[in-house]
Amino acid sequence: MARIVVKFGGTSMASVERIRHSARHIKREVEAGNEVAVVVSAMSGKTNELVGWVNEASKFHDAREYDAVVASGEQVTAGLMAIVLSEMGIQSRSFAGWQVPIHTDDAHGAARIVDIDPTELDKRMKAGWVPVITGFQGISPQGRVTTLGRGGSDTSAVAVAAAVGADRCDIYTDVDGVYTTDPRIVPKAQRMTRVSFEEMLEMASLGAKVLMIRSVEMAMAHKVRLTVRSSFDDPDAPQIAPDGTPGVPGTLVCDEDEIMEKQIVSGVTLAKAEAKITLRDVKDSPGVAAAIFGTLADKGIIVDMIVQNIADDGATTDITFTVPDSEYDKAVKALEDNGGRFEYARLSGSRGGAKVSVVGVGMRSHAGVAASMFKALADKGINIQLITTSEIKTSVLIDEEYAELAVRALHTYYGLDRQDA
Repeated sequence: MARIVVKFGGTSMASVERIRHSARHIKREVEAGNEVAVVVSAMSGKTNELVGWVNEASKFHDAREYDAVVASGEQVTAGLMAIVLSEMGIQSRSFAGWQVPIHTDDAHGAARIVDIDPTELDKRMKAGWVPVITGFQGISPQGRVTTLGRGGSDTSAVAVAAAVGADRCDIYTDVDGVYTTDPRIVPKAQRMTRVSFEEMLEMASLGAKVLMIRSVEMAMAHKVRLTVRSSFDDPDAPQIAPDGTPGVPGTLVCDEDEIMEKQIVSGVTLAKAEAKITLRDVKDSPGVAAAIFGTLADKGIIVDMIVQNIADDGATTDITFTVPDSEYDKAVKALEDNGGRFEYARLSGSRGGAKVSVVGVGMRSHAGVAASMFKALADKGINIQLITTSEIKTSVLIDEEYAELAVRALHTYYGLDRQDA
């Protein structure tokens, strides 16, 4: 017997029919003798609709009332899932975040989980009940409903799994696992059997959208094993792992120690719509980088790749970095109107870049990965504008028109193509 937390996303909860299909996955686990808790998202598109209603009511609304409205989407699906499970003969009860309770801070709209009291959930699960918990929400120290912001339901599921001591957390979505790259770009992309927390964290931050960064960070911190699975699979089909053996389908996200063979490169990611900005001849002094990026942070602009080149005399420096295309004009204006916090000779920039990255824990113990990446791109005539690296990833900025070519070339170069495709 295992203790499992299962989470269903918006597409899995999009209608009563979809909810009933998802419930059959839960029934399979219960009939296998497992203790199960469920975390649900709102129906697909419902949260955006609720946000639209709030903005239509008032553009200057109280964030506490925003949360009260937006949190209602998950309450609907949690109640419906509990009703469907009960109809199937499975004892079930829905729990809003405040009923668990899931304690958060008071940052309405983007709250962070502080603590979860597992007492009631633990009691219900031991008694054979299936608690269905609203994702994306909790309760503030002031007793108000809060929402967790982007990726909140995945984060809720991981936090609940950690609180109840689950053996694993199954994230059901509309894809059947984590792939070596986007299968829409590379049809030969392979579904990974296992991927480490660190690799998944890098891939999520670099453009892979299967799991949200916050949920992977929490899973890594609390050692919660995740599986990414498709809710669209037949719930009554034999459970076959990606390697063809009996087991849990999908991709297991786990500690690096659980992965026997570590590939040099596990995946290739792509993030489009990257803008590049360069500040030329910045007067170099202690704190100048803090002043530049502090100016952008004050405007809520997220900076990604950063490269700095200091002149031979040490008096000036060139600083190049990337921001989302959508933030380009805002970033340029903030830098031009910096209030004398720093000086530079001129600013240049462009939109339409793409960040291509290779990721793999095996890069720690293998030299020359970056050099081989650059050669593979050069062989295709692709020019590199920026380079950044970490211990397990190398990223380059290139023209967006070459993005998909670069992904396909690197995927093949590192031997990630599925042979039967």
